[in-house]
Amino acid sequence: MAKLRCPDTVNVLLLGTGGREHALAWRLKKSRRLGTLWVEPGANAGILEIGRACPEPIDDAFRISRWCERENVSLIVIGPEVPLAADYATKLADPPRRFVFGPTKAGAQLEWDKAFAKQVMRAASVPTGDSRTFTDAEQALAYVATRIDGCVVKATGLCAGKGVVVCKTIDEARRAVEDCLVRKVFGDAGSTILIEELLSGPEVSVLALCDGQSFWMLDPAQDHKRVGEGDTGPNTGGMGAFSPTPKATPELLRIVERDVLVPTIDALKRMDIPFRGVLYAGMMITPAGPKVLEFNTRFGDPETQPIMARLKGDLVELCWATATGQLGEAELSFDPRAACCVVVCAKGYPNNYAKGLEITGLEEAKAVDHAPDEEIVIFHAGTTRKNGRLVTNGGRVLGVTALAKTSARASELATKAAACIKFEGAFFRRDIGANLKP
Repeated sequence: MAKLRCPDTVNVLLLGTGGREHALAWRLKKSRRLGTLWVEPGANAGILEIGRACPEPIDDAFRISRWCERENVSLIVIGPEVPLAADYATKLADPPRRFVFGPTKAGAQLEWDKAFAKQVMRAASVPTGDSRTFTDAEQALAYVATRIDGCVVKATGLCAGKGVVVCKTIDEARRAVEDCLVRKVFGDAGSTILIEELLSGPEVSVLALCDGQSFWMLDPAQDHKRVGEGDTGPNTGGMGAFSPTPKATPELLRIVERDVLVPTIDALKRMDIPFRGVLYAGMMITPAGPKVLEFNTRFGDPETQPIMARLKGDLVELCWATATGQLGEAELSFDPRAACCVVVCAKGYPNNYAKGLEITGLEEAKAVDHAPDEEIVIFHAGTTRKNGRLVTNGGRVLGVTALAKTSARASELATKAAACIKFEGAFFRRDIGANLKP
């Protein structure tokens, strides 16, 4: 492809409605090249304060494509996994007039089909946990009966972060198998499951921008998936994250680059899948070295919040370079300060929770006593406006992100700010990054 210079003014359509997309919108808005930022009409209140609502139904790719043509939208940034699995990257791209930041359906299969991802990892000799794939409940139950050391049961399809169950006992594993294959809790997404060895160690999220040929690793982040403090309780979409993480040493990142990213991208090339977008490797740092827990094919949530808070450079230019295969010419750096995001959730999450609860305390949270070189940014996730009032509209409601010189101070500041936010039943983990040394 001939070089395609990023236009001086770029109209952007951002797909997605949650906390990740608010962080992306916030950073896109700072670009000197941004023209009009269009967003989904059903986006959260924070996103709609930044962008202009698209008048077309987002679930109709043909109409969106025609509308983009009329509005001279030349860059589409896809946040969540569902439109990627629906191949919006192919349906909405129209080079050289319009490009999409996000992989095609074939590339996104690394996320929407965990069994496929395991096949790619095995073929590329990427370090990962041992696993077996099942569609038959009896066979799966017979297998878990042998897993006396525990296992992880994963629905292979997209389950909004809820299709992974860490099972420390055989009884827990039986229930997880039956939820997927007998009770069909996850529908078709759970019709095939992976039963994987239970790995131990800290988790690290390594995200890389990929343009089909080359890639650029972003500063790593560390996520907290369990709902309870001390990493207890069920898995969630993410209760908080911080960046950078001391677990991701330069040596570790060299290993991840050599043993995970390079062979995975090369394997996709051999399959004639030019991957353009974000390749996210969720890693477990085991005693035997880093192993891949899963791949995502988009920015993580809430890892995006601290990463975007620290990102230096023009995000429109970065997304354009990635989407057009010109990442080698992009400029990318990160704020030397640390960032920590604490997610404030609705009572009952990750299970049933109420909506429509009035939210207060955001201004107080932003005004929590902090030094001039520190910063507090509040990203909306599950919020909306009702009769002029800000109310809850999801399980994960707000992501309170703080920037400070040290990780420990960023954690302390984000936790103090989160405590200022009030709505009935609000809760958050007070230990996100709390054990980090200054």
